[in-house]
Amino acid sequence: VQLQASGGGLVQPGGSLRLSCAASESILSFNAMYWYRQAPGKQREWVARITIGGITGYLESVKGRFTISRDSDNNMVYLQMNSMKPEDTAVYYCNAIRRVDEYWGQGTLVTVSS
Repeated sequence: VQLQASGGGLVQPGGSLRLSCAASESILSFNAMYWYRQAPGKQREWVARITIGGITGYLESVKGRFTISRDSDNNMVYLQMNSMKPEDTAVYYCNAIRRVDEYWGQGTLVTVSS
């Protein structure tokens, strides 16, 4: 399984960015897909989740600002990030869970700065 994250970059506070995760297999074969992030000097944390049934969940600090979605026809998962804050600066990772197996993509760097 390969997961390819893209879409990171530099954005000003209050701005928006959309991350994409391309999966090499049907995303409906996974129990859930996640976006994680890791800020400098901090532990990796999960940011958003979408289950095979389409149920979404979010880290409290991003609720109302971030939206996870998917395109199952093209095996893509997205993270739309709005009203971004400097504390959203991190490397963002795509993750997939299938039963007991876990898969990670490479990270994409998001920097929120003026």
